[in-house]
Amino acid sequence: MDMTSREIRIPLREVVSVLQDLNEFVVSLDRLRSRQASGTADDSTVGKFIDDWDVLRRLANARHIISVALDVELSGEENLEIDSLCEQGRFFGDHK
Repeated sequence: MDMTSREIRIPLREVVSVLQDLNEFVVSLDRLRSRQASGTADDSTVGKFIDDWDVLRRLANARHIISVALDVELSGEENLEIDSLCEQGRFFGDHK
């Protein structure tokens, strides 16, 4: 599948919601990393952030928004190809 010129439509309110979440995560994780480097935070601080800010659910929601848009716009075969590409990602705990 040629992905260079393909476009997917996602409602603006959903894009803004995902963008807000990603911005919060990037800024917060950068600040946490800085605090770790200065010795004012440890691994438990990052875990607390992930739990308290509901990071996993919010990231799963972002993935869902994109997946729904792909399902609507692409054929079943094209979606299977994208699923296969996603399975080739790097996952914590995998020893590749």
